[in-house]
Amino acid sequence: MKKRILRRQMVGTVVSDKMDKTVIVLVERLVKHKLYQKYVRRRSKFAAHDENNGSGVGDKVLIIQSRPISKMKRWRVSRIVEKAV
Repeated sequence: MKKRILRRQMVGTVVSDKMDKTVIVLVERLVKHKLYQKYVRRRSKFAAHDENNGSGVGDKVLIIQSRPISKMKRWRVSRIVEKAV
């Protein structure tokens, strides 16, 4: 029986596209505060591989977890969800 690999997926906004074949994606998530039970916004930045240099700053993209591509890159741009205006 073949084992299926589940890869993490996240949607975020491209904040930098200055590198070749690499974009920096900002992912926001809501976390409930342990004591005050209020939702707090947390942000994380991920370096993602963009093979065709297709995404630009402000684009909303879907990134998918992958094998290590370089020192910082562990994610790939799967598709562009929404282009920036």
